[in-house]
Amino acid sequence: MKVGILGSGDVGLKLGDGFLALGHTVKIGTRNTSKENIVSWIARHGKDATAGSFEEAASFGDIVILATLWSGTEDAIKLANPKNFAGKVTIDVTNPLDFSKGVPSLALGHTNSGGETVQKLLPEAKVVKAFNTVGNPHFFHPDFSGGLPTMFICGNDSDAKKQVTQILSDFGWETVDMGGIEGSRLLEPLAMLWINYYFKTNTGNHAFKLLRK
Repeated sequence: MKVGILGSGDVGLKLGDGFLALGHTVKIGTRNTSKENIVSWIARHGKDATAGSFEEAASFGDIVILATLWSGTEDAIKLANPKNFAGKVTIDVTNPLDFSKGVPSLALGHTNSGGETVQKLLPEAKVVKAFNTVGNPHFFHPDFSGGLPTMFICGNDSDAKKQVTQILSDFGWETVDMGGIEGSRLLEPLAMLWINYYFKTNTGNHAFKLLRK
């Protein structure tokens, strides 16, 4: 499978590592393909790892992943051309964070969400919110003593969510479907809980798990 990832920070590159380890090909979309972290990432992975513009990555991918900072998400989508997302599963990893006061807070919530905003910006895409409630070092094959952690997802297309659930299983996650994309109003505050605990403990070695009886 060809995977286009918009965003060349740690989140995008860590997801790229996971997809490449599973035998997929990955193109990272970035504003600057000459950045040192991109060049070294490509050199580490070989021919199945490439980089290009946002538009090239979105056009390349059988699925597309949004892994941008929230402040740059709308611009990245415009540069990528929404038509390049049409009919494609689009995994929204973003969280609508406001860093204006130093410690991040949610810029949206309760009556709207980042996931819903992305779906409106990409009306022809099959947007699924996922990978937004854990730190990027634990995206692929998370290793916790309590067993498989839980990734909560949401989106409007049931087949797209089935595909993302399979991807998450391949990455080593249990998945819980929280319904339509408006479920992002729950998942993004859940990410804030993860973030607040990170600042409280100064460690990112935690994840959520849904326990059942």
